[in-house]
Amino acid sequence: MSDPSSRRPKPRTDRKPPTGRPSDRKPTDRQPSDRKPTDRKPTDRKPYERQSYERKAFDRAAAGTDRRPPRADDDRPRHDDPEIPEDVTANLLDKVARAELKTLSKDNADWVARHLVMAGRLIDSDPDLAHKHAQAAGRRAGRVAVVRESVGITAYALGEFELALRELRTYRRISGRDDQLPLMVDSERGIGRPEKALELGRSVRRASLDVPVQVALAIAMSGARLDLGQPDAALTELQIPQLDPERAYAWSPALFDAYATVLEDLGRAEEAEQWWQRSDRATTALENAAIPEGEDTVEIIDEDWDPDAPH
Repeated sequence: MSDPSSRRPKPRTDRKPPTGRPSDRKPTDRQPSDRKPTDRKPTDRKPYERQSYERKAFDRAAAGTDRRPPRADDDRPRHDDPEIPEDVTANLLDKVARAELKTLSKDNADWVARHLVMAGRLIDSDPDLAHKHAQAAGRRAGRVAVVRESVGITAYALGEFELALRELRTYRRISGRDDQLPLMVDSERGIGRPEKALELGRSVRRASLDVPVQVALAIAMSGARLDLGQPDAALTELQIPQLDPERAYAWSPALFDAYATVLEDLGRAEEAEQWWQRSDRATTALENAAIPEGEDTVEIIDEDWDPDAPH
């Protein structure tokens, strides 16, 4: 069975998709156009130990003081927290995520927000440090959904799939949202349980999900099918309404890449090459287009596209 490769979305501050074939990649990854699927390498996984504060009995009489032991949401910086640049302020965090921190004291909420901003900034360039920032936020606000989401996403970025699955399950339970279902499905694949991945992916009605989540889930499900040696079923998983070669959406390149990869596995190299090219054209169109605010699609011109030909 193949491992999903490393890369992933950002925590709520600025999520964006990563790279590879459905059987070797994360659902939101984008593969560079000059890279072939065989170039991908599995992620090195590292053990994870979550640090925790051990509360000890406090004898006020014996101590001769009325000081209380530190609270779990103490507003002071922890000695093991990664440093945060002075220019990183709490108001840089997405407003929706910031609103979730209102249950915390103001000072603690600001510290948590700044760590989440750093996690979002670093997830592509330094996922290990991004994860440390997410962990720091988790030590301060472990019952806040967006914090558990960030810990799960950064763990996924490091290939720590068991931890990612555990954190994203907690996020899902706290928030009641299914928007990280694709990462949960892919994490099941990452720990070697493609059957469980398919079961999880089928547990939610697809139409209830936002379109980008539907696409990411289709890619993850396709990868699970390839893990099980079912390339025909993997192709079927990707034949969704969003597989439109005439328009480029933010998630189109990843979907086109996945479809091309499965076609290659099926020995349909010529068709696969057409979809690789469509992926490149979609990427170029999205990069060059001045997309009005609130829209996420542009039309792409494909001179070789035959609308009557089968996908």
